[in-house]
Amino acid sequence: MKTKKKSALVMFGTVLALSAALSACGGNNETNNTGNTGGGTNTTDTTNQGGTNTTTPDTAAGDSYVAKALNGDYKGTKVTMFGPFTDADEQKFNASIKEFEDKTGIDIAYEGSKEFEATISVRVNGGNAPDIADFPQPGLLKGFVKDGKVIDVKSFLTDDYLKKQYNQSWLDMATMPGASGDVYAGVWARSSVKSLVWYNKKAFDEAGYKVPTTWDELMTLTDQIAKDGDPAWSIGIESGTATGWPATDWIEDIMLRTTTPENYDKWVSGELPFTDPVVKNAVKKMSDIWFNDDYVYGGRKSIATTSFGDAVKPLFDNPPKAWLHRQAGFITSFFPEGLSADSFDWFPLPPIDAQYGQPALISGDIYAMFNDRPEVRAVMEFFTTADSLKTWIQSGGVTAPMNGADPSWYANDQEKRMAEFLSSAKTIRFDGSDLMPGAVGAGSFWKGMTDYVSGTVDLDKAMEEIQAGWK
Repeated sequence: MKTKKKSALVMFGTVLALSAALSACGGNNETNNTGNTGGGTNTTDTTNQGGTNTTTPDTAAGDSYVAKALNGDYKGTKVTMFGPFTDADEQKFNASIKEFEDKTGIDIAYEGSKEFEATISVRVNGGNAPDIADFPQPGLLKGFVKDGKVIDVKSFLTDDYLKKQYNQSWLDMATMPGASGDVYAGVWARSSVKSLVWYNKKAFDEAGYKVPTTWDELMTLTDQIAKDGDPAWSIGIESGTATGWPATDWIEDIMLRTTTPENYDKWVSGELPFTDPVVKNAVKKMSDIWFNDDYVYGGRKSIATTSFGDAVKPLFDNPPKAWLHRQAGFITSFFPEGLSADSFDWFPLPPIDAQYGQPALISGDIYAMFNDRPEVRAVMEFFTTADSLKTWIQSGGVTAPMNGADPSWYANDQEKRMAEFLSSAKTIRFDGSDLMPGAVGAGSFWKGMTDYVSGTVDLDKAMEEIQAGWK
């Protein structure tokens, strides 16, 4: 679940033509792999990180690869993709690329697998890498980037172009250390907002409660609901072999609200240990809610045994048995059947320290390029545009990480507001445990938080237990 882990725009061709124009704004005359626009000049690229066919395509200066694709230059070519989308997600993905395929004649052959994480390593290391791979866990991608197997996107897309497509936080998160310097490792293609607190809108309004905008107001509301006779929060972290992951999300969200983005990044990379007072402070903030039996439905003892999918349901009993539930946007799939969109709502988990503003914790998919051909560049450039996600946005369940998505595309007001929240967030950071090595992020972090919440170990011991995963 960690991998599951936003009037219409002008016509599709016009939008992509604008993309071409933006690409042409800078770097047309560069002769190295850091300055080419979508299209570039007639140069031989000798510094790309890994991949095959690393000769820069022979194209007219200033033409983007998407523009050339729409002109039919790559008609009849095939671009292979491999990723974790299966079942409904695979259908939504294929629907989102169909118009581009029809207009360009490029066949984007997508292969989805529930064993993606294990299989991608075998394929890349065995010399059978797909042209493009979809990584829902950027931590896994980092290893391929470090080994020099991933094409630097800035070899064919300029800084100016990318900055128009994404805000700086997304660009920061896509920049990873390569074999000989930093590499822009891929393009962000979809996202899910995690920093959300859900509530039963009708009951909440009838009770006269007000949406909190600060942490102090959140704690005051939590206390008020307890005084009114109900626990405010419904919390569950049980998830089979992945038990504990919802607790890691809480810590990540609180870290973003209690320390600098730089400290968050150091924590994710292992430079700032779990035993540091900065991390312990975040866990204590969470414990102020979780370990108060008046605040949690079923009390502390129920958290580790309550399924994360079931934890939201008490909000919609009549009357509610609990009132608040922090979880990502996908949790609506676990709501009781028959709820209309006006039956529920969300507010952002409020800021704790005002100097860090209102940050957003997200999960999402980054598409990385392993083979460098002009048609692959065209598809990668297409994935930087909001149009590549339009039909998926309209069907619900995703938020656009790139700029340019029309608010009218979103299926309901809640999802439209998620996109607005994401675009206005002071800081955006990816789910920390998904960026950490598996032994920590999907191992000791999950287990250590479960042990701590269940009372098996105290805070100091839990942090030592988690930190040991880095060894």
